[in-house]
Amino acid sequence: MTIDLETGLPSTRQIQTLIREDREVELKLITNDLLTGKLRWQDPHCICLVDHYDQQTVVWRTAIVYMKPKL
Repeated sequence: MTIDLETGLPSTRQIQTLIREDREVELKLITNDLLTGKLRWQDPHCICLVDHYDQQTVVWRTAIVYMKPKL
């Protein structure tokens, strides 16, 4: 059984736009940590964030409180 990414959802489309536009985002986690970087990919369970040091961090979607583009 495979779980497909639901591309019709507004949240999925917004994340894809942020990836395509190479925009920097801010992720607030349930641990109260704040991560900043650029999104590289998403799947049904996780999002990959790359920071200023080119360090990739895979974040579980369930750990995210909010995500917003940096201005």
